[in-house]
Amino acid sequence: MERANGSALMGFILLGFSEHPGLESVLFVFVLFFYLLMLVGNFTIIIVSYLDPHLHTPMYFFLGNLSLLDLCFTTSIAPQTLVNLQGPEKTITYGGCVVQLYICLALGSTECVLLAMMALDRYVAVCRPLHYMATMNPQLCQQLASISWLGGWANSLIHATLALQLPLCGEHRLDHFICEVPALLKLACVDTTVNELVLFFVNILFLLIPPAFILISYGFITQAVLKTKSLEARRKAFSTCSSHLTVVIIFYGTLIYMYLQPSYAQEQGKFVSLFYTMVTPTLNPIIYTFRNKDVKDALKKLLSGRLCSRQSSFARN
Repeated sequence: MERANGSALMGFILLGFSEHPGLESVLFVFVLFFYLLMLVGNFTIIIVSYLDPHLHTPMYFFLGNLSLLDLCFTTSIAPQTLVNLQGPEKTITYGGCVVQLYICLALGSTECVLLAMMALDRYVAVCRPLHYMATMNPQLCQQLASISWLGGWANSLIHATLALQLPLCGEHRLDHFICEVPALLKLACVDTTVNELVLFFVNILFLLIPPAFILISYGFITQAVLKTKSLEARRKAFSTCSSHLTVVIIFYGTLIYMYLQPSYAQEQGKFVSLFYTMVTPTLNPIIYTFRNKDVKDALKKLLSGRLCSRQSSFARN
């Protein structure tokens, strides 16, 4: 990428939260806390779901993918953010910005689709329990996960490539703590209408259709749960569904605010971004797994040294 006058672009200044210097130390602790908690939670899920043969099921296959996703996504953001919050230097190299832009877009988009695949898995488990293992076979699970990852990277290639081709003006000061497409579009010296339209319409596929599918799936799940006679089973099911939907609302809601608004609210957007970059990846393992009896039992075995990996039929296939 080059400046409007043709000179080489060396990097960007990430303004981040520099307009609120009093908040930077608080935000440093906030980001560090959630990053460390995210690392512990997601690494634990990956290790336990791999070692315990009882967790070699479609549900934990998708949860393992989600944990790996969150680990990579937040790690591509948090270290740079912590460095910028700690001192006066708030720069990022051009190469670093490009890598962060592609990775964040790819993994964020992948998670949008993967959460919908997980809702499909829960729908089949609750509404079609007798056919669950036959329907959600290893081949189908791998195909659904592949669709999620490939779709996310395709979305990233489109948006990031279009944004990086724009000539930029000024001092290349990004009013954000990470490299994101909306912030880059603000620096463009040319009309960005085409970029904004592509960004808007393609993101409808990732930010409106998946949550709509999730809500419909949970609607059918709710119907199935209401037909059960056990009040305890209903209570547990509704508690689980409400927790899952809370994470879904936070994740999709903040992304919709950032990417589907006609005008980009920079100042508010920076604080909103903290939720889907730091908070949601930390909540995912807590909400989806640590409240689960199977995971608690697996953790006890792991801590006592009695957990070893034995391949299940699901893993072998």
